Amino acid sequence: MLWHVHELGGGEEDAKLIGVYWSRGDAEAAIERVGSQPGFAGTPQGFEICAYRLNEDNWNEGYISVFPRTAR
Repeated sequence: MLWHVHELGGGEEDAKLIGVYWSRGDAEAAIERVGSQPGFAGTPQGFEICAYRLNEDNWNEGYISVFPRTAR
């Protein structure tokens, strides 16, 4: 999986899933294709390649939602 992540400020970040590729080489080729595009060119260090196992459950522990407290 190829992601691009960069800081927005205030502790927030923007993460985009670019794509899911068969091999690391394919993901690296994708970086070459999109790396000069707006949003990516200014933060080339934001690309992350993450291995992901196919045909198995990758999120199997449930989840909870956390909502920020509103100011009163």
